[in-house]
Amino acid sequence: MRLSARVDYALRAVAELAAADRSPTAPGGRRLVTAEQVARAQGIPPKFLESILLQLRRGGVVQAQRGPEGGYSLARPAEEISLADVIRVIDGPLANIRGQRPEDIGYQGAARALQEVWIALRANERQILELVTIADVAAGVLPRRVTELTSDPGAWV
Repeated sequence: MRLSARVDYALRAVAELAAADRSPTAPGGRRLVTAEQVARAQGIPPKFLESILLQLRRGGVVQAQRGPEGGYSLARPAEEISLADVIRVIDGPLANIRGQRPEDIGYQGAARALQEVWIALRANERQILELVTIADVAAGVLPRRVTELTSDPGAWV
């Protein structure tokens, strides 16, 4: 699986917004964070982050408030936003081959089974990416299924 810098930055930015929502200074559960604060906290180029936040806003993941007291916050609770949700907003479908969905590709002859491999790969990705929420990441407490997979030393190489 290959994730773009754009997806990596988007996930980090959303986790930063979720962490801000969890802070005790967040009255009413939503604390606005400026793009500059997120960029600084996560080491993300500010101009690049602005375009990512715009995409996340259009995708319904974050909301923005203008003005001197403005900033960004999550559009819904972090527990309701999966990693897959963010990835889909930024890069589209989780698995595609040459820009097509695996079920739309027809393989011939000896390569026929590749379609099933791509569909199984997508199903496996979905299991993890839809299971893990932004709240899990921000809290640093991942679902048991994920920790079981990462406890295998072979997973790290």
